[in-house]
Amino acid sequence: MSATLVVKDLAAGHGDRTLFSGLDLVVAPGDVIGLVGANGAGKSTLLRLLAGLATPDGGTLRLSPPAATVGHLPQEPERRPGETVRDFLARRTGVAEAQTALDTATQALVDGAPGADDAYAVALDRWLGLGGADLDERAEEVVGSLGLTVGLERPMTGLSGGQAARAGLASLLLSRYDVFLLDEPTNDLDLDGLARLEDFVTGLRAGTVLVSHDREFLARTVGKVLELDLAQQQINLYGGGYESYLEERATARRHAREAYEEYAGTRAALETRARTQRNWMEKGVRNARRKAGDNDKMSRKTRSESTEKQAAKARQTERLIERLDVVEEPRKEWELHMEIAAAPRSGAVVATLSGAEARRGSFAFGPVDLQIDWADRVAVTGANGSGKSTLLAALLGRLPLTAGSSALGPGVVVGEVDQARALFFGRETLLEAFGAAVPDCTPAEVRTLLAKFGLKAGHVLRPAVTLSPGERTRAALALLQVRGVNLLVLDEPTNHLDLPAIEQLESALASYEGTLLLVTHDRRMLDAVHTTRRIEVAEGRISER
Repeated sequence: MSATLVVKDLAAGHGDRTLFSGLDLVVAPGDVIGLVGANGAGKSTLLRLLAGLATPDGGTLRLSPPAATVGHLPQEPERRPGETVRDFLARRTGVAEAQTALDTATQALVDGAPGADDAYAVALDRWLGLGGADLDERAEEVVGSLGLTVGLERPMTGLSGGQAARAGLASLLLSRYDVFLLDEPTNDLDLDGLARLEDFVTGLRAGTVLVSHDREFLARTVGKVLELDLAQQQINLYGGGYESYLEERATARRHAREAYEEYAGTRAALETRARTQRNWMEKGVRNARRKAGDNDKMSRKTRSESTEKQAAKARQTERLIERLDVVEEPRKEWELHMEIAAAPRSGAVVATLSGAEARRGSFAFGPVDLQIDWADRVAVTGANGSGKSTLLAALLGRLPLTAGSSALGPGVVVGEVDQARALFFGRETLLEAFGAAVPDCTPAEVRTLLAKFGLKAGHVLRPAVTLSPGERTRAALALLQVRGVNLLVLDEPTNHLDLPAIEQLESALASYEGTLLLVTHDRRMLDAVHTTRRIEVAEGRISER
């Protein structure tokens, strides 16, 4: 069914901090609204509020018709122990919950409970609307088309990262909600998955609100942009798509700065004039007192009139200041300024694989022969599950080989941002986990560094596993700034980073002079970052182009 979600004067906060207030939004059928803002601005919170999964601090949400279905697909799909791929798809599409409600209504109908007929009709309509009648058949087709060949009865916890990403995409492509709320749906998708997702989103008749840090995806899909501007404590809705939003935002910020500078300049000039006029008036008063004995009445009258005129001018100037329309100074946004600390250069040969073969479950890697030389800047591309992360693990000597050999060259110092951000996924605090990686840094130095990456007092004493994906990624990037490296290995580094941080990372990579291995499906990053080689991975084999 067609559904419209209407939001009026919505407010939300985190502890004592206000995230946003006075938010008005209409999500109509066919709308695709991109939700943007810095990490911590409240994007995921807003999606949860729109989904009815959290209670706002103020305001109202109205869904028309009330029986319409809202699908909230969060980032990092939860993989529950014992849950099969089939069960996962049923849960994410809402069919599992609808099936439970239908079973309950059916039993009530059998028992002859009052009102059971109406309850059964509602439950059946919901189950049918969500696609429950043919979910199994559609699931087989969709997962097959995505290359997910593990079978629907395979436990989700047994899937690789790439396979889990495909299962997450499948759950989205199978969904038939009336309103879609998508939180980072592009994370971990390969180029084929991104193309499928773009086609799905642009073909929806349902209203959609999505969060994504993939700039190309936003440019290709959204028709409006809702910006949560944390620095200015403003909410701005832009029409015309993502590129138009960038232009309009730049223009609006320039005008805001110009308006403030004009106001501040005018006020400063008037205040200077008022001070001068007051000084002249006070000087006249002092002269009048000093010459109080002067018997020349005309002179006394002239001095008195001059003093009164200066006082009147000063009052007039002060009234002009009071009548000025106050323009608040635009707040300076927090900016990540990132550098990558360099270690002394390594030897001429950085890493090699010779006839390398390995197995991960049913996946066969190799044989692979590859040499990475000093200052090579290598982009590694390929579909999910093709073996990109396996290739990195083999090059770094972390993967046991069944044949062949791997070696790191002399003097190689590795700095890595792995796809799982595994270093910051334990129960120890962020301060402890980070400090263990840089034992020469004092806790105070660690705190200072993390603060530069937006991780402050409220973050450092929390268990690392409780951090958001974006916070864990920033912690991993902070390590690169303090620990000198000459081989930089980045596996999907833009996942969960906000747009300003991605641009800072690109800038840092431009000035980095060591060896680089970059795995990314971010199309704009591939264009922005200078590389000297491109290696394509497919079914455990490599080719260079």
